[in-house]
Amino acid sequence: MTVVQKIAGPSCGCDAFGNKDLFTIDQALAEIARKVRPIAATEVVTLQNAVGRVLNQPARALGMVPPFANAAMDGFGINTADLTGDGPWDLRVSDRVAAGQTPEAALAAGTAVQIFTGAPVPDRTNAVVMQEDVQHTKEGIRLTHMIAPRTHIRAAGEDMTFGKITVLAGCVLTARDITACAAAGHGSLTVCRPLQVAVLVTGDEVCQPGTPRGAAGIWDVNTPMLRAAITSPAVILSQTRIAADTKSALRTQLAVLAKSADLIVTTGGISVGEEDHVKPALQDLGAAIGFSGVAMKPGKPVSFGQFNGACWLGLPGNPLSAFITWQLFGTALCQALTGQARQSVSRRHVVLSRPLRHKPGRCELRLARLNGFDHLGREVAEFADITHSGRVARLPDMDGMLFVPADAETLPAGALVEFQPF
Repeated sequence: MTVVQKIAGPSCGCDAFGNKDLFTIDQALAEIARKVRPIAATEVVTLQNAVGRVLNQPARALGMVPPFANAAMDGFGINTADLTGDGPWDLRVSDRVAAGQTPEAALAAGTAVQIFTGAPVPDRTNAVVMQEDVQHTKEGIRLTHMIAPRTHIRAAGEDMTFGKITVLAGCVLTARDITACAAAGHGSLTVCRPLQVAVLVTGDEVCQPGTPRGAAGIWDVNTPMLRAAITSPAVILSQTRIAADTKSALRTQLAVLAKSADLIVTTGGISVGEEDHVKPALQDLGAAIGFSGVAMKPGKPVSFGQFNGACWLGLPGNPLSAFITWQLFGTALCQALTGQARQSVSRRHVVLSRPLRHKPGRCELRLARLNGFDHLGREVAEFADITHSGRVARLPDMDGMLFVPADAETLPAGALVEFQPF
């Protein structure tokens, strides 16, 4: 695998051209991280209901794991000090211990104990010989090869010691984490309460999919998309509404949603046209705007703010723009609000399968599909020729998006470009 250096300068390059009034993508993400604090409320859930939740307190081992020294194999427990001379060695079998049983006594000198995987080893036992490696005699067993101390014995506490942190706070619990928590003795865990998200879709032209459209109507793409993207054990889409397209109506709806939602997501109505009423409505509510516009394509109007104790994310109305900006900023907001530990950067370098042309000015998020590796072991990306903010037909075939630097006009085949998976 070839080691490559990170692309120099801002990762998206979107401050290279005349976008001084707009945040770069990374500046916008930093603003979210700086302004947003996790919700404080927690709840206790059983281990079986904890998958996908965000751990609020570190999970520590409630005892030693394993709690006692035990056999790692079916075989015979011995004390290697009894193996004197050159061998072979004959040992009398003095006891039999299965998993769940307690040895009756310490191992007597010159004897062996038949033992099974997981069973506690008797005192004085310091090795287990696999049953395949012994010869059976009338009185017991015969060993023909020396065995080292501690062979096939799991020591008490070798996996976890009492109080050891097994899973860190801020972790989104997976099956791997549940495995460790169960081994540590936890039947329940303290997690962040589910994040409450409300979606407000603007536009008098919006109709529900599956219903008749008027001559000027369009089907609502953003609500189903956001419902699919948002909903998880840690995040609940609690309300979805179609907004009346006036400033006063929006102001009322936003104020009502802020009473119960931690995060309000609007789609559309955030540009500067006469029919874009979301930001004026928020100004009436005293919203503090973190950023209003990002130097990216598509999704330039995306905005973030806070008001009445709730966070607000304004997504563009065009469905691909809404999808991409949710991928970048919506997921970051959910992570911050649920107290998730800082995630490792998911962007990575890939190489272009063919030359790429781009109009300089803003960082472009170009849909891409990964297609194997080149001769140096680097992932190869195929990509769309152009980004259309309203077209989503190719989304199912795509794996993520390329970050095309703002100042790039052409990039040759084989060029390194940052890629973020969906």
